[in-house]
Amino acid sequence: MPQGNTVTRERIAAMEPRIRPYIRHTPVLRVDMADFDRPPLAVDLKLECLQHSGSFKARGAFTNLLERPVPAAGVVAASGGNHGAAVAYAAMRLGHKATIFVPEVSPQAKLDRIRGYGADLVVGGARYAEALAASERFAEETGALQIHAFNQEETLVGQGTLGLEIERDLPEIDTLLVAVGGGGLIGGIAAWYAGRIRIIAIEPEGAPTLHRAFEAGHPVDAPAEGIAADSLAPKRVGEMMFPIAEAFVERSLLVSDDDIIAAQKALWNRVRIISEPGGAAAFAAILSGRYAPAPGERVAVLVCGANANPANF
Repeated sequence: MPQGNTVTRERIAAMEPRIRPYIRHTPVLRVDMADFDRPPLAVDLKLECLQHSGSFKARGAFTNLLERPVPAAGVVAASGGNHGAAVAYAAMRLGHKATIFVPEVSPQAKLDRIRGYGADLVVGGARYAEALAASERFAEETGALQIHAFNQEETLVGQGTLGLEIERDLPEIDTLLVAVGGGGLIGGIAAWYAGRIRIIAIEPEGAPTLHRAFEAGHPVDAPAEGIAADSLAPKRVGEMMFPIAEAFVERSLLVSDDDIIAAQKALWNRVRIISEPGGAAAFAAILSGRYAPAPGERVAVLVCGANANPANF
């Protein structure tokens, strides 16, 4: 493990049974890429898009609420949508008040889900960074507990439980493709695997946060544009996840908006899986050929979010 890292396999393993009563063990679907008009290749899809609240974020949300004392003012989170929905869902299940700040780019499907869980929703600012600043002001004024979408130990540990679950489901895989925004998901998963498999980061061309960080040797600001801007476009990856990624993520590959749209359509049309742009980004890498497995390589793809309306694609 990177020196000083507290997001360890031991901590993830200890957390998993604590959140297990509140999360789903999501299924795996093996597909043949021939079904997508590509050369035959068996690929395992881990369908975390079927998790409570519509994404993997429920794992980190429950970890935060179970590990940290929650004041009377409740919890507050900033989100492109999925983290907010997860925090709202976890707060509802555990009996806490939740206030969620989202930017104007958040799609209606995510706003509806947050409101449906009973949270107070505040929409404002063009991008995630502005929603985050507003949530921080709210926390200072009210004393509400801040739950960061990715740069938080408990969030990383919670997302790491997905790595544990994938290993139980798919112990023989060589490679796992994971979409990246702020890096909480890939950071937790990489901490769990600790170099025992190949982990490839997949990012939109319009929001290359980890890609730019790898080039610079530390987190730096990156563009926050593109079709997946609501879920994969913070200004930069988290400081906590970056040493883990440096140690255990092999590289970052970029996919275009057209690649992502094609992946969304293919998942829906061929296997009836609904995936939002960020959730389909990892599959876009293999569908487009941006990632080309070696002969005999066993590849798994994480489909990580489903808060989208298939009528839109």
